[in-house]
Amino acid sequence: MSGSLPLRLVLASASPARRKTLQAAGIEPDVLVSGVDESLVASDRADELCLELARLKAQAVLTRLRPAKDQRTLVIGCDSVLEFDGQIFGKPADGADAVRRWERMRGRSGILHSGHCLIDATASRRAEAVAATTVHFAAVSDDEIATYVNTGEPLAVAGAFTIDGLGGPFVERIEGDPGTVVGLSLPLLRRLLAELGLPITDLWRRGTPSAPTSGAPATPKPNPGS
Repeated sequence: MSGSLPLRLVLASASPARRKTLQAAGIEPDVLVSGVDESLVASDRADELCLELARLKAQAVLTRLRPAKDQRTLVIGCDSVLEFDGQIFGKPADGADAVRRWERMRGRSGILHSGHCLIDATASRRAEAVAATTVHFAAVSDDEIATYVNTGEPLAVAGAFTIDGLGGPFVERIEGDPGTVVGLSLPLLRRLLAELGLPITDLWRRGTPSAPTSGAPATPKPNPGS
C-alpha cells in the first residue's frame, strides 16, 4: 500500500456503466449522485464542457461528504459529450431528437469526449483531464434507428448511443479507449491517481484475485504439464 490509510472512492454519478467499469477492474466505489443540472453549463468546446461538468459533479458530492479520519476519501466526477459536425451532443431531448441525430450520424464518425475530475478530499488536492475517442457509426437503416430509439436507451446517454448495450452493434469501430465511450477511462483514472501519488492497485478491493493480501505470498499456479 502507498500510505497508511485505506482508500475510499466515491463515484459522483448514477451511471451503472461507470460503476460496472470500476467493478470489473476490481474497484468497488460508493455511489453518490451529484444532482448537478447539466443544462446550466454552456461552452462551444466539447472538451471544456465535459471537464467543467465533471468538476462540478465532483465538487457537489464533495460538499456532502464527511471524510472519516481512518480513510483517505477520493471523489471521481465524470461527464461525456459527443462532438459531431462541429456541434456538441449531450443526452437527446426526446425520441425525435435521438432519431434526428442517428439519421445524421449513421455511416459517419464523431469524437466522444469524457471529462474526469478526481478530488482527494483528505489531502485537498485535485487532478483532472479529458479523454477523447473517435467513434465510427454503422450505416444503420431507418427501421433500426426507430427500433433502437423506442427502447429508450439512447435517451439516457450522451450522443444517443452506447457500446456496452443495445447500441453496440451500431458502432463499427472506435479509435481509442472503449472506457471513454462508456464514460470512464480506466487508463486515465490510473494517471490521475498517479498525479496524486497513488497507485490504482490501492483501490483494488480485498479478495480480488490479482490483488493478494499484503504481506502474503501469491499462491503459485499449477503447471498443467507437470
